[in-house]
Amino acid sequence: MEIGVSTFVETTPDVKTGEVISHAQRIREVVEEIVLADQVGLDVFGVGEHHREDYAASAPAVILAAAASQTNRIRLTSAVTVLSSADPVRVFQDFATLDAISNGRAEIMAGRGSFIESFPLFGYDLKDYNELFEEKLELLLKLRETEKVIWRGGHRPAIQNLGVYPRPVQNPLPVWIGSGGNSESVARAGLLGLPLVLAIIGGSPLHFEPLVRLYKRAAAHAGHDVSKLAVASHSHGFIAEDTETALEKFFPPTQQVMNKLGRERGWGAYDRNSFDAARSFEGALYVGDPKKVAEKIIHLRKNVGVTRFMLHVPVGTMPHDDVMKAIELLGKKVAPIVREEISRWEGSIDK
Repeated sequence: MEIGVSTFVETTPDVKTGEVISHAQRIREVVEEIVLADQVGLDVFGVGEHHREDYAASAPAVILAAAASQTNRIRLTSAVTVLSSADPVRVFQDFATLDAISNGRAEIMAGRGSFIESFPLFGYDLKDYNELFEEKLELLLKLRETEKVIWRGGHRPAIQNLGVYPRPVQNPLPVWIGSGGNSESVARAGLLGLPLVLAIIGGSPLHFEPLVRLYKRAAAHAGHDVSKLAVASHSHGFIAEDTETALEKFFPPTQQVMNKLGRERGWGAYDRNSFDAARSFEGALYVGDPKKVAEKIIHLRKNVGVTRFMLHVPVGTMPHDDVMKAIELLGKKVAPIVREEISRWEGSIDK
């Protein structure tokens, strides 16, 4: 069971003072967070791509590369790369370069993206939302298969037997498919034999179990070895030494962000009742002391079948020291509990 962290490198106003951290400072803080995650034994760190004022990571590969030379073991991934509005050639080159710097620890998490700012920014039409992703994913996978590429599509100039460099250390460079729970995208990941990341950020995580079964059925139908496929979850959360402290620190900035997004997307108000329902044992929010969070991750593994868990922290701007402490607790206290229990559980199944 792999355990890690993801971030969107948020720069939302401080909920108490209204001050907004600079993009530069927040980026430097995230590099420190990645280094700490490596030091405390976490398996993976993901940085999500956005193109708006309240998130500072428009170039995740650059941020990850800054941490690559300061880390030794942790895997470094986008979370996600908005492939629909990107050039797959540049994406491949960026992450192959990251793979070289990290000596084989880079991954790409490819998705459509739930934010749409990148489409007008790079000159794409939202009516082509799905077609763009399918075409560009096809090219990205071809790029990792062969050094010289022959390819033609409808939204990018053709490539006529041209080499794409550098080549990555890993062969192939890992490409995951990120999904918010769309059955079509889940099935596509299975048919392609690609690892799957589910954004489990609302409702009951157990509702995603049928999607995992669909993914595995599609993979088996396409002739892939299901036992070798990985399924990850990406979920919001926060850890403190005790649950009351975690709730007190995490709720206000999370409420602020969720209500801002809610106004943009027409969601209902996010209040303390919403928060408390989500942090219940059956909810999708992983907030509390290390034991409480570990128990929920174990529950998710046993009932949904995920093999990697990524805690998205923070959701809204929080003091850097609090985020660092949460990462430390995830690595030093939560992860050992989860790994020990899952190892024991899997051992009993094998018998």
